[in-house]
Amino acid sequence: MPLSEDRKIVLKKIEEYEKQKKWDVDVENDPPAPQLLPNKIDYLNKKLSSKIATKISNFMAVRFFDKQIKIGNLRIKQILGFENYEKVKNQGVILTCNHFNPFDNYIVFKVLQKSLGKRRLWKIIREGNYTNFPGLFGFFFKHCNTLPLSSNTETMKKFLSAVTTLLKDNNKLLIYPEQAMWWNYKKPRPLKTGAFKLAATNNVPILPCFITMEDSKDEAPDGSYIQEHTINFLNPIYPSPNKTPKENAKEMKEKNYSAWVETYENFYNKKLEYLN
Repeated sequence: MPLSEDRKIVLKKIEEYEKQKKWDVDVENDPPAPQLLPNKIDYLNKKLSSKIATKISNFMAVRFFDKQIKIGNLRIKQILGFENYEKVKNQGVILTCNHFNPFDNYIVFKVLQKSLGKRRLWKIIREGNYTNFPGLFGFFFKHCNTLPLSSNTETMKKFLSAVTTLLKDNNKLLIYPEQAMWWNYKKPRPLKTGAFKLAATNNVPILPCFITMEDSKDEAPDGSYIQEHTINFLNPIYPSPNKTPKENAKEMKEKNYSAWVETYENFYNKKLEYLN
């Protein structure tokens, strides 16, 4: 089956943006995002209505994505370096992961599900995914333990307070430090600083995760090959007590990127090179 026109357009954009080093620019045709106001979000699910919606949404999401795994649309081939997660599983930690598919957060959740216990994997998401994403996935984005960013200053104050509370309670936060999702893009991209500022400010480690992909023999409905995913947990990165949060954020970001690059080069057995 030939690749769909929609995916061809996305791949062309990725190629152009890589050449132009527009690493954090979205390639999908997402609708405009209304601003998330502080009275429209209950980050910590304190309201009864939020608790109920989260419980229903998580139940539905697990059923949906587990079905995708069962029928072979979502594939986890192997898990490498899980002992690195074991080093930090009893404390608050920020997991960083490359972002290449709307389902990639479930790959991380599925691998960690049994080890989380009473804690949760909270996903930091873009504003538009919360305020203006339609249908079933929009419901998941709103209620599956998500922490949406916002262009509103007061909302971001609530966001930062929630992050601190969750990390103190030893929860796990998943962040995509590349920022934008590039569909089936295998290379690591240069990282934004936000995730590492959060880690340094809250004095918690970063656990870098990098998901590598291989074509299966089966095709998806859009004509692409279904990917077989290997999730790589890398060595935790800790903030130094002798450095400022700004210094720690910079150093942790550089170490995270270097670890991703090393994993990419070892898995695909080639040097990382960007177009032009």
